[in-house]
Amino acid sequence: MARFLVAPDSFKGTFTAAQVAAAIGRGLESSGAPPPDLCPVADGGEGTLAVLLTALGGTTGGATVAGPLGDPVVAGFALIEDGGTAIVEVAGASGLGLVPDSRVGPQAAWDASTRGTGELIVAAARAGAEVILVAAGGSATTDGGAGAVAAIEAAGGLGGAALVVLCDVRTPFEEAARVFAPQKGADAACVERLSARLDEVAARLPRDPRGVPLAGAAGGLAGGLWAAFGAHLEGGAAFVLDAVGFDERLQAADALVVGEGRLDGQTGQGKIVGELAARAAAAGMPCHAIVGQDGTDDAGRGALGLAGVSEATSLAAIEAAAVALARAVRGA
Repeated sequence: MARFLVAPDSFKGTFTAAQVAAAIGRGLESSGAPPPDLCPVADGGEGTLAVLLTALGGTTGGATVAGPLGDPVVAGFALIEDGGTAIVEVAGASGLGLVPDSRVGPQAAWDASTRGTGELIVAAARAGAEVILVAAGGSATTDGGAGAVAAIEAAGGLGGAALVVLCDVRTPFEEAARVFAPQKGADAACVERLSARLDEVAARLPRDPRGVPLAGAAGGLAGGLWAAFGAHLEGGAAFVLDAVGFDERLQAADALVVGEGRLDGQTGQGKIVGELAARAAAAGMPCHAIVGQDGTDDAGRGALGLAGVSEATSLAAIEAAAVALARAVRGA
């Protein structure tokens, strides 16, 4: 029988990657498949810290920082590699999930700041980290990193610590508002204002982040850290997959099952399912997806190289979709 590698991302705001992987695993095993290899993944967005901490081991720390709208929040970071490397998640300090539903809209999209992310980066540096990985997805912000840069500068810098930004999108700095701000509550007029502000931020930075691939991640935070502190920008999906030993685990499987909250036009633009499907295709392995919502058409699914897509919005439904998948693969 087919040996499955199960590598889902989180269903943002609903289920963690580990919860989704476990549900898929239960469904596959209940259908008689061999115990699958559960490999929760992330793309640099929400859940990256948990995935890397589980894969690499380490300890956790935290700090009280400014949330996206200025309210104090307690945000965590992880220390791995004997404390020499820290992982900071933007979603935990400046995330859209920290904005109350009642406040999501153009004003919040304009006001949201990455200052708390900067404060969390400083806390990680003061904990002794020499390299700080910044998982950049899931932000409420489009401030070009201005808040984070100001917070780091106000703290006197990072004491020589190096920054690596794990980007969940390939979007350049100047496109951040147009592409992502509507998801954060911005209307058309607000998007125009945010785009103009990004240009103003770029003009004040030590070097211009406009035109730089990946720099638009987290509403331009990636570009701001690149310009102000020489941060290295890296695709989050590829980084995480390498960290969890995905390619080696793929070689031991016969089929891959992936998942995320929504499959859409951005999936192939740095998102984890696009990266997973590409690696499966290169290995000549079928890739099946279980997602919360499928916003693609047949052409889009074909372009991603997916053998099939199932929708499921609860853990029970995810488990049932895995049962159906195992039966379909067995009968093929």
